[in-house]
Amino acid sequence: MSATPPVRAVLPPDIRARKGGQPLVMLTAYTTPVARLVDPHCDITLVGDSVGMVLHGLPSTLGVTMEMMLLHGKAVVRGAAKSMVVIDMPFGSYEESPEQAYRNAARLMAETGAPAVKLEGGAHMAATIAFLTKRGVPVMAHVGLTPQAVNTLGGYKVVGREAEAEVVMEDARAVEAAGAFSVVLEKVPEGLAARITQSLTIPTIGIGAGARCDGQVLVVDDMLGLFTEFRPKFVRRYAELGLAASEAIAAYAADVRARAFPGPEHGFADVLPPKGPKP
Repeated sequence: MSATPPVRAVLPPDIRARKGGQPLVMLTAYTTPVARLVDPHCDITLVGDSVGMVLHGLPSTLGVTMEMMLLHGKAVVRGAAKSMVVIDMPFGSYEESPEQAYRNAARLMAETGAPAVKLEGGAHMAATIAFLTKRGVPVMAHVGLTPQAVNTLGGYKVVGREAEAEVVMEDARAVEAAGAFSVVLEKVPEGLAARITQSLTIPTIGIGAGARCDGQVLVVDDMLGLFTEFRPKFVRRYAELGLAASEAIAAYAADVRARAFPGPEHGFADVLPPKGPKP
């Protein structure tokens, strides 16, 4: 009997070829166990710099380091067999120059095994994206609300209303022309996101950008109800695991204090039970 052939991981050309087809599914993951849960159901697993807020308690993504992205990137790659792993380039690791961006992107790919990186910024990052893609680094772009620029933007607000719409459109066109294989549209008005999606030849992946993008992404801890510091409007909670975990921990604590746990079935006898006759 022939062995089951290995699953081939999704790669950037596969994602680009999905333009206008079945919607792309993307979630974040930061650990091996969560990557194993996400992998069978997703086309893309994102090691997002949101890890800084979700797992490390940082107030924004600005404090995330290359070392953090490398650590979590390696963990996720170990757990992902099918989906394409994309790693966010953290703030300060690519803005200085295309050469700086290449050194750090190459390090992320070489040390983790991930086949692609994501970076934030539109027209002003086009030259950097072109520099990377010409040197073998597949880039997922990110326009609209770019969380690493939250201080410049003045908060986590919708980007692309009225006069801003054409700026976001030009950002999307610029990253496509520079060679990005896909682009995330974050917190962009639905009509604008639809127009961008129609005008580009690369897939758009929305987060707070409506249903007419080529795919969707959410932070997994948000949609599972594990991260509860705040709840963006665009998040649908598919579970309340944070509440379930809190109730389970409270039950454990109560059992320990009442000496109801551990019970006899959880312990070990002082004497080994006698061995029965061999069959």
